[in-house]
Amino acid sequence: MTKTVPDLSFELAAQSRGLLRIAGVDEVGRGPLCGPVTAAAVVLDLARVPEGLNDSKQLSARRRAVLLEQVLEVAEVSVAHASVEEIDTLNIYHASHLAMVRAVQGLSIPPDYALIDGNKIPRDLSIPAEAIVKGDARSVSIAAASIAAKICRDRIMVDLAQQFPGYGWDRNAGYGTPEHLAGLRNLGVTPHHRRSFKPVHNILYQQ
Repeated sequence: MTKTVPDLSFELAAQSRGLLRIAGVDEVGRGPLCGPVTAAAVVLDLARVPEGLNDSKQLSARRRAVLLEQVLEVAEVSVAHASVEEIDTLNIYHASHLAMVRAVQGLSIPPDYALIDGNKIPRDLSIPAEAIVKGDARSVSIAAASIAAKICRDRIMVDLAQQFPGYGWDRNAGYGTPEHLAGLRNLGVTPHHRRSFKPVHNILYQQ
């Protein structure tokens, strides 16, 4: 099976309908046991799309950093978050949609249209949109958003790792790796842990 590479087909289809300012939107951080869920909205200049944009998971950290620099030179980027408290209150699905809506709202001019990674459009989004399954591997705008969101969230987790050593967050981004789970058992739950997530909940309530 050949790997798909993101292209401009979704953006050009929207433009052909008169929708000129198009935002790609993606989120990162649904799976980790701690930290915020982070979303980005990116409005590319379709005449100046950086070469090599792809799903952030397919790129090395160094390549992501280079591409983000190139994106920031030619595009508008907005990054937003939903907090651990919001994740525990709303659930991760609704919190990730909240972060997406905030990212779109953070753009200086509202887009005419949004391309959303996933199979559902956030219900509070106030502009027309379409959901694209595996959109970060199909749309360059969503790929750019996936890179921006991942780099921003990774930096937050590196920062938190310095404040809370022993969980390996600078290496595991908060995912439930053996190192992180060992830290949870030995050091306990931090204020940045998602209490609604099973491994954290189980440690909190094993007494």
